Amino acid sequence: MIIDFKDIEEAKIMGFKGGQGELDTRNYVDEKVKIMKSVLKSGASTGLHTHEGNCEIVYILKGSVTFHYDGNVETAKEGQVHYCPMNHNHYMENTTSEDVEYLAIVPEHH
Repeated sequence: MIIDFKDIEEAKIMGFKGGQGELDTRNYVDEKVKIMKSVLKSGASTGLHTHEGNCEIVYILKGSVTFHYDGNVETAKEGQVHYCPMNHNHYMENTTSEDVEYLAIVPEHH
């Protein structure tokens, strides 16, 4: 199966999961997985959330982004992956002057 994000309508979300600023995303979703190609705008953040029943893999396509993961702070840059296992929490923030592009995959474990 080929997923072409150009064929998926883009959603512009303000304050994703209680965060700040704009997140632009194109999502493929079925009952087993959510695959998202997204842009976190400069100065924006997602809200803190816990992955219950799933995990999340975030591959940075362009830029660098700060993750707050289980109370720790780490920065992922282009070509790196952030992983949030099931029952852990995280949020990301773009403290740079450039937009961050990433691919996120959230497989369901139940």
